[in-house]
Amino acid sequence: MRPEDLDAVEAAWHAETEAVLTGMKEWRLAHPRATLAEIEAAVDERLAPVRARVVERLALASGAADLAGKPAGERARCRGCGKELRPRGTKTRTVVTQGGQELRLARDYAVCPSCGAGLFPPG
Repeated sequence: MRPEDLDAVEAAWHAETEAVLTGMKEWRLAHPRATLAEIEAAVDERLAPVRARVVERLALASGAADLAGKPAGERARCRGCGKELRPRGTKTRTVVTQGGQELRLARDYAVCPSCGAGLFPPG
């Protein structure tokens, strides 16, 4: 992962958490008698989408996603037969975080030329 990718994730994280804090200040003023459980639920509701976007950005910035950019001899190998995988275009997968947020991850898809097994790399 390149440092500039992490810098972009960090900048976005700061901007989004700042917006959450401002929103929570406004929420708290509108709910002065809120219970601890209500405050916690309000914070979680606002942070879950931010958390999901940070996870998504970090996963997409990972070098594990780049199969096509690797030269022959350095690409992943088939778990079944050990042959080097060949890039087969980009595919998008939707996954759900622990917080119940959906992420869309676009990754290079690869296929084994020998047995036909496919690989969609992890984040």
